[in-house]
Amino acid sequence: MAEINLKKSDEELVELSQNGDKQATEELLLKHAGLVRGIARGFFLVGGETEDLIQEGMIGLYHAIGDYKKKEDGRSFKNFAYLCVYRRIVDAVKTSARKNSPTEGGVLPLDEEWVFSGLSPEDVLILSDDRREFKQTMSRVLSDFEFKIATMYMDGMTCAEICEATGKTPKSVDNAIQRSKKKLQQVLKR
Repeated sequence: MAEINLKKSDEELVELSQNGDKQATEELLLKHAGLVRGIARGFFLVGGETEDLIQEGMIGLYHAIGDYKKKEDGRSFKNFAYLCVYRRIVDAVKTSARKNSPTEGGVLPLDEEWVFSGLSPEDVLILSDDRREFKQTMSRVLSDFEFKIATMYMDGMTCAEICEATGKTPKSVDNAIQRSKKKLQQVLKR
């Protein structure tokens, strides 16, 4: 595994990458892979896996590296990358929903702190309403344990971190995640 250069800022690495430095591109992809995983885990892709969404998110991150332009308003690369990744994943979920059925679709993330300044007030309101509605659906459909595990998973925690936080075995946590996905997919298909 390549080592991440912590001495250079994201913006410096982007500039190097845009000038053809493949190592800088690789460093940015590695550095922000956790961001992509965290966003992807906040969605369910009907008929797909989280890994599919992670792959879409990494494509969004790659495009963000190529498209980023430093502006006078001081928008950071991380905020720009977040928006690119988020939009790419939302597009993938919407495309999947259109292909499968008009009633199927993905779910918006639950972590309200992930709303960045690049969204309009209307988008923020819609996202928070969708999150609240989905959280209510989760609490109705899932057991208390499944709800707790699913929420932690969607917040980007790894299975190992969830095991440590709950004191449960990896098998128990994995089973709860799989049951939650199946139950929620059934609800989304209605």
